[in-house]
This record gives sequence, C-alpha cells and structure tokens, in this order.
Amino acid sequence: MPKGSEELTNARKEEIIDACAALYETMGFRDITIRDIGAKTSFTRTSIYNYFQTKEEIFLALLQREHELWISDLEELARREAPLSTEQFADALACTLEKRGCMLKLMSMNLYDMEGNSRLENLVSFKRSYAGALQAVTRCLEKFFPRMTAGSIQGFLYAFFPFLFGVYPYTSHTDKQLEAMEAAHVSYTQYSIHALVRPFVEKMLQGEWSNDVQ
Repeated sequence: MPKGSEELTNARKEEIIDACAALYETMGFRDITIRDIGAKTSFTRTSIYNYFQTKEEIFLALLQREHELWISDLEELARREAPLSTEQFADALACTLEKRGCMLKLMSMNLYDMEGNSRLENLVSFKRSYAGALQAVTRCLEKFFPRMTAGSIQGFLYAFFPFLFGVYPYTSHTDKQLEAMEAAHVSYTQYSIHALVRPFVEKMLQGEWSNDVQ
C-alpha cells in the first residue's frame, strides 16, 4: 500500500472503481482489462496494483459499493413514518432496485469469477455488505409488517435474494439474444426491473405469509 493519507487511498480506490463502472456500461466483464481501467484513471496503470491485485477485486469492490448504496435506500425506506400497504411496500422496494441495474448485472453474470479471484480479505468485506443488505430488508419487513414471524421473514429472504440473481437476464437482452429468440420463435415480454420485482414481492407477501402481514 502506498504511503499517504487514508483519504487519498480511499479517493484513489473510488477513482479505480468509477473507471471500472464506466467501462462496464459498454464492455463485457471478460473484455475489460486492468490496462483499460488504468487508462481511465489519473495515475499509472501499475499503481492500481497497490490497491487491487486483480480486475475481479475491482469489480467486487464495485459490487460492494452497489450494495451499500442499496442499503442506504433501504434504510431510508425503513425510516418512513407512515404505514405502507403490501402493494405500497412492494412498489417502494422495487424502486430501490430500479437504480441498481449494475448490482443486479454483476450478481447474475460475474459473481463467481469475482469471488474466486479475490483475496479473502476483500471477499469478507463484500460479504459484510451483503449481510447488511439482508439485515436492511429484514428491518423493512419488521417495520411495515410487524405481524410477520421470524420464520416468515427468513422464508421471504430465502426466496427474495435468490430471485434477484435472475432479474437482470429477464430485463436486459442483447440484440443477438433478441435475434436468436425471434429465430427460435420464443415469445417474450420486455420487463423493467421495477415491473418484474414489484409483483413478485407483492405475491410473496400476499401468499404463504398473508396471515402474518395483514
């Protein structure tokens, strides 16, 4: 780690993560290199290795940041004073995810590569943020559905978080994928993240655990 203040170190990490995020908007995970990331920073490419050993560690840091931003929105949701109906809560929760397209893309497409090629300390740091997201959703459920039992909340989490891993592929298609589906006569409907998440949450809360949330 280079000499300097913690503030400078964090600023440089953020610059590296910002560069990675910008490239990921137009390039694939496997196509992006540390050289590409370094070219979009204000310091030398080799300096990146003072902060991240692999590109996967950079992407994992990006995913961690996305989770922390999501947690912030969830905490804001939990602070609402007015009660929310099941439909209103499902809408609000879906809105928090509408802004996290990058998070959902990384989770569905690149998680195993990122985790497998990152140092344990980086992986532990990410897992803390993931745990924080679980806890934040739990707090929201406890706030707006106080009749939900601990078992019901756990059941919701075990259904909701695996569901999130499939959201991106069902809401984002490449031109090649669309052409292939048309050629294979596969019917499909284009959904936004919000349009996919909201009914799922609503049905989950109105289904098996309906007696707990009324």
